[in-house]
Amino acid sequence: MRKLPPLNAVRAFEAAARHVSFTKAAKELFVTHGAVSKQVATLETWLGTTLFNRAKSQLSLTDAGRTFLAAVTPALDRIAVTSMQLLEQTEPTALRISAPPTFTMRWLIPRISAFQRRRGGVEVKLTTSTATVNFEDRLYDVAIRGAHQPIPGMFSVPFMTETIVPVCHPDLLELGRLNEPSDLTEHTLISYDTEPMAWSEWLPMAGQSDLRVSHTLQFEQMYFALQAAAEGLGVVLVPLFLVADDIIAGRMCAPFGLQAARQRRYYVNAPPSSQESPVIEGFCEWLVNEGRDTEQSIDQLSSAMGWASSVPA
Repeated sequence: MRKLPPLNAVRAFEAAARHVSFTKAAKELFVTHGAVSKQVATLETWLGTTLFNRAKSQLSLTDAGRTFLAAVTPALDRIAVTSMQLLEQTEPTALRISAPPTFTMRWLIPRISAFQRRRGGVEVKLTTSTATVNFEDRLYDVAIRGAHQPIPGMFSVPFMTETIVPVCHPDLLELGRLNEPSDLTEHTLISYDTEPMAWSEWLPMAGQSDLRVSHTLQFEQMYFALQAAAEGLGVVLVPLFLVADDIIAGRMCAPFGLQAARQRRYYVNAPPSSQESPVIEGFCEWLVNEGRDTEQSIDQLSSAMGWASSVPA
């Protein structure tokens, strides 16, 4: 009879040892830092040896840890490869995703082919919606929505932070008429029905509670409002990650940087039972990685533009 250590503890150790970080391992495994630390401690107790040297600001493997990692990683890789081969024969052939329209067009579609390459046997079906998530109609398997909190009673995985800022065409800055938030009184404020943050919320946060607006322009969807701003028709509040490439290319600008910006999270939501679906779990993992890459790009953009790094939630 095989005498095996707790496999959850082995998995936590392998991730922590590979990253040399409990924090990064926790993100990969969708658990807390404390959970990883506890699992590693459990494994060390079972083995009767220390696997990590824990200094205040540095984590490193002991000799025993390096020996164990060298054996564990190939074993887990073999299990993963064999599991994927079997899953290709049994897993669902389609993943139905519901997501907001502009998010889908400007962020998800340019990246979804990477997920399809990882899950070659899965057909992705995209539908767009901002409606309240409802799985009772069985119209989609997962729903992506922006929110300040996860949806109660669902399997909700946060995968990206959304920072909402005013953006416009650079011409408005070059004309010298948009240096401070108070200058917005001379510009058209563009709004849309699905906006995550209204001008009536942003202006007081920017110290402009009494600002008198000359003109407004209203749209149903963010996409049309963003297009209007890109054409120089006014200023619109949108998630920064949707226009980062345009700002870098000089097609758009954020005249006030992160001033009075607000943050919320994007969640991928599924019924609680879906946690056992390898396809949905794989999609969530892929989204977390893509979201982390996007956040790093935004941090680099903010640093290059000299914007403040602290943003209120």
